[in-house]
Amino acid sequence: MSVLVVGGAGYIGSHTAQALKRRGYEVVVYDNLSTGHAVLADGLELVVGDISDTAKLSQVLRRVDAVMHFAAFAYVGESVENPRKYFKNNVQDGLTLLNAVVDCKVSKFIFSSTCAVYGIPARVPITEDLPRLPVNPYGASKLAFEFALEAYGRAYDLRFVSFRYFNAAGADETGKIGEIHAPETHLIPSAFEAIGGERGALQIFGDDYPTPDGTCVRDYIHVNDLADAHVLGMEYLENGRSAKLNLGTGRGYSVREVISTIERISGRKVPTQMAPRRPGDPAELVADPSQAEKVLSWKAKYSLDQIVATAWSWAQSRKKTGK
Repeated sequence: MSVLVVGGAGYIGSHTAQALKRRGYEVVVYDNLSTGHAVLADGLELVVGDISDTAKLSQVLRRVDAVMHFAAFAYVGESVENPRKYFKNNVQDGLTLLNAVVDCKVSKFIFSSTCAVYGIPARVPITEDLPRLPVNPYGASKLAFEFALEAYGRAYDLRFVSFRYFNAAGADETGKIGEIHAPETHLIPSAFEAIGGERGALQIFGDDYPTPDGTCVRDYIHVNDLADAHVLGMEYLENGRSAKLNLGTGRGYSVREVISTIERISGRKVPTQMAPRRPGDPAELVADPSQAEKVLSWKAKYSLDQIVATAWSWAQSRKKTGK
């Protein structure tokens, strides 16, 4: 089976593309490289193009059996400042992709969604049946695409899985691929930059949340655990079903706990600075992953220590190679 990985030169997309290749799938990566990196698609066919380019998309779609869609902007703060950018790419251009998929008779689709669709959750851990009430344009744009998928599934017999990620982190153990963002906003690589003097002190946004140490609690999941879930999702679609599933570990860690883990594994002190809360940041986001475990026979394998260790190895290797 051949799979088109849209956004496959990005962080999660590249790890998933490699996991698919290891499982024997034919993989085509489609990416405009605006935030992706060609080096992350080494060893795979790479088509450089926009998801708004129907003609180029259709040429590729006619030779694949399924699509995985990772091509989205994903900075919450930026989405608040520039919602137009997010609704244009994540919704308008996303629908161009979805229409091309249907027109080219591709019937299997996996969508990279987010726990941001829940907004401030009614309870924690978060189950898939909770109301979807996003509190920022990023989450709203992802929810809009989820609604489109649900409608297309009913109308056009499109089988889909929407994976709602919690906090993706870590890197592949081979050291060949990992997290590359510019600017970097994720906690773990941002802490590494602070350690290396590539940025100022790491900002901790709020220490007065109703959590054990006052800092936000998040569910950190290794990127390879996410990739494995996508491969299993593809096998699930081959059996003709659709699903909306949380992908997390079911265990939350505070910002301070993550920083402590980073310091222990790296042997370096993370310089930190307190900053005000960010608007719309929930105190706690932790998945209930039991549905994914049941439906896909999947379970997250990596611990926080392993997440930090693989991310640290990747950051050190990038310094050595200059990539």
